[in-house]
Amino acid sequence: MPKFKPVVLLAGAMALLSTGCNQAENKEVVKEVTVEKEAHFSMPVIPSSMKFCEQKIDLTEFDAKERLDKELLTNTFYHSNTYQYFKRAHRHFGTLERILEEENMPQDLKYLGLIESGLTQAVSPSGAKGFWQFMPAAAKEYGLTVNREIDERYHIEKSTRAACAYLKNAYARFNDWPLTAAAYNRGVGGIQSDLDNQQVSSYMDLYLNRETRRYFFRMLALKLIFESPEDYGFHPSEMYRYEPWKTRKVTVDKSISDLVQWSLDNGSNYREVKVLNPWILGNTLTVTSNKTYVIELPAK
Repeated sequence: MPKFKPVVLLAGAMALLSTGCNQAENKEVVKEVTVEKEAHFSMPVIPSSMKFCEQKIDLTEFDAKERLDKELLTNTFYHSNTYQYFKRAHRHFGTLERILEEENMPQDLKYLGLIESGLTQAVSPSGAKGFWQFMPAAAKEYGLTVNREIDERYHIEKSTRAACAYLKNAYARFNDWPLTAAAYNRGVGGIQSDLDNQQVSSYMDLYLNRETRRYFFRMLALKLIFESPEDYGFHPSEMYRYEPWKTRKVTVDKSISDLVQWSLDNGSNYREVKVLNPWILGNTLTVTSNKTYVIELPAK
């Protein structure tokens, strides 16, 4: 057995020498690719005032600039979230803008939809759903169908028109867009109660819960970023953005007992139908007399 010791020692020495050489080589490689670069971040000066829905918003009051600054920082440097906003907005803002115009509502209200759901078919812990985050009772109050087969909170066009109706009622009550926006989050009754209890008349002067306190300033921040994206480090024209769906519409006046087969019979498939029509909850669609539905399919 002793005759193997020199071999072991020699092998060990060679291994140590090899490891040392490799470490030295690795250190050289690390030195070669090390780059020192300073990063400078800056943002535009926050304005003293801006317009929202053509209403002048005074940002010199108390801590208004700080509240807006927080939301600008959050949306400017939370890149993954804001990039997705730009991508989805490219697909959906056209629809929202068209409906807002048809309903004689200010175009800036599309940012309310953006902060509500990020333009996704979101579901909140409290049960609010869709782009405009309607609760079931409010959805039915504003004409949306919600049952086991259909949930029109997921219908982009119908839910947007319902949101317009809600906002019209709120604005008729307050005649003020910041309060109207806050009422969409807290409820008309909730905001009126806060105004009465605190004996003030302005959104800026209200002491509110954290979500409603930030709500209007989130809209202002996204309006600034979307209207001047390059000022905040975003370059939408260089992004891969989601294009609007090119679709054809099929009017349905008879019940569908098997949506999978109906999809195939109409030159599509179940997945495409569900993606384009998320308001259809299952594999059936009951159509009562004098009722029709429009199902969107990919354009041929």
